[in-house]
Amino acid sequence: MNAPSRGGIWRVAGAIAWRGLHTYVRRPDLFVPSLIFPLVFLASFAGGLSALGSVPGFSFPAGYTAFQFVFVICQAAMFSGLFTGFTLAFDFQTGFSRRLMLAAEDRRGIALGYALVALSRATITMSVLTGVALLAGMKITGDGVDIFGLYGLAALLVLVGYGWAGGVAFRFRSIQAGPLMQTPVFLILFLAPVYVPLHLLKGWIHSVASINPATAFLDAGRGLISGVHENTGLGFLAAGGLIALFAIWLLLGLRSAENAGS
Repeated sequence: MNAPSRGGIWRVAGAIAWRGLHTYVRRPDLFVPSLIFPLVFLASFAGGLSALGSVPGFSFPAGYTAFQFVFVICQAAMFSGLFTGFTLAFDFQTGFSRRLMLAAEDRRGIALGYALVALSRATITMSVLTGVALLAGMKITGDGVDIFGLYGLAALLVLVGYGWAGGVAFRFRSIQAGPLMQTPVFLILFLAPVYVPLHLLKGWIHSVASINPATAFLDAGRGLISGVHENTGLGFLAAGGLIALFAIWLLLGLRSAENAGS
């Protein structure tokens, strides 16, 4: 690939990212729900279910609020990617993305631009979540490198959510594909050890959670925030593998949109 082509990718991506972020912060109907939703989960899980932190066999150095904070951060990260897929589908439906496909020098810049939108949205959401959790008394027993790793993992999960949802959006080019985007994300998140560690789960949910990649994400994040590392590498490996898989899915979806003449 020559240099002008690379420049074309970044010009398109930068324009989309700026438009997406500008729209996001200026529209309360987009900005407020993306913050309220994870804050409600944090209050419900970390506050309302805090008694679960004292059940026999539950031991977490940073406390139950930090235990649940990791889930909320992972969820918010994946949902930032997911909702960016919704935005892409809506932009196709309104005709904006179709015009962009015709005008773009290198259409891969479109896929990259919406990825940058997802990451910028996630940065805002996770900053607010972290501030609220710290004000609520959340303890962090990991060090600075661990916390950097936690947010690095969250950034990877943004790309996982976007890779899946963006691939669907490029194929269907309609917001009506929303349920197909969100259902798998909900399933892998809530069939993981959300409320208690994996070893306290029983029956079929334990079997499913044992092979669920979201379990690896949560274990890694909880190890980072507590400073007790057990499965950190597995979490990053699972996230990286899904990004590679969904990158192919996304680019094939882009090709589908090109072939459809969008």
